[in-house]
Amino acid sequence: MFEKQRINNRVTASRIKYFLNFIGLFYRQPSLDPSSPDRIRRLEAFQKLGMGMFIHFNSATFQYADQKMDWPYGVIDNRDPRYRFFSPSEFRISQIDFKQWAAVAKSAGCKFAVLTAKHHEGFALWPTAASPHSIANSPYRGDIVREYVDTMRGAGIIPGLYFSIMDFHHNITEKGVSSQQKAFIKEQLRELLTGYGPVPYLVIDGWGSTWGGPRFSQLDYGEIADFVHSIQPDTLILNHSCECSYEHTDVIMFENTAGQCIPKGFQGYGVAGNILTSAWFWKYSDPNAKLRSAEWAVREKLIPMNRQGVVFMLNVSPNQQGRIDSNVAEVFRQIGELRGV
Repeated sequence: MFEKQRINNRVTASRIKYFLNFIGLFYRQPSLDPSSPDRIRRLEAFQKLGMGMFIHFNSATFQYADQKMDWPYGVIDNRDPRYRFFSPSEFRISQIDFKQWAAVAKSAGCKFAVLTAKHHEGFALWPTAASPHSIANSPYRGDIVREYVDTMRGAGIIPGLYFSIMDFHHNITEKGVSSQQKAFIKEQLRELLTGYGPVPYLVIDGWGSTWGGPRFSQLDYGEIADFVHSIQPDTLILNHSCECSYEHTDVIMFENTAGQCIPKGFQGYGVAGNILTSAWFWKYSDPNAKLRSAEWAVREKLIPMNRQGVVFMLNVSPNQQGRIDSNVAEVFRQIGELRGV
């Protein structure tokens, strides 16, 4: 209970800081090292994409479909009785409609997508050799990451990947990171960066975040960033640490759903994610839920964000049949209409 309250306090403090930054108090425009023209070129190219699709599809699609939560918030040890163990056998799906995902993305004019290859629970959507906790030991006969990247590229959409450092199954939390756990993180990143072609955009979460995960003092940002760039030098890291700074990321990532507004004075290279439904992952109630509108997405989010150099990334939550619900798909189609795509 004490640990959960401590995290709640940290999130509350962060939201106050976000608000003060938004209205201009204590806000300083983040500076970017201009010494790498190639990096600036890649940042400018990302900025011009305007909008992308975030795809939350993983163990939580099955594990928490009947709850408001997406993951066990406040848990920092998998021996905590509130931790809910997930077995790969629970990933009960036989086929996924990747082509529909790509079609929905294209209907809204999305130029790129990002898939949750591994979320906070720790389940890998590729057959990782680093752990048995993966798609290889589920009823699904295939490699979801492979099928996703191939389908998106075939549709002309740039495929990016999401990787959570925080990993409940393997007990990588804010309690610390052992040398063995650090090697495990690097091995899984190596697999993703060597097995699936170019990964232009890598969203990293659960690392220096207000909601948990190792601190940068426990797992050095430079060490992991250098490791990523040693394999794929052109990969842009979009680190979900909620800092309005380039210190621990290549692209500043704003967590809109956690109350992090883009400061009014911000002009730079950023990305902000948001949801149409009530949560990031699919819920049983989603097919009949009242969604945020296309007008909200375009007028209140996309256009103002793009004016500040921030890319808008709108989430979809594929269901337990591997498809995006028709109500969500319809809002994406309407977004495309409003954008004239």
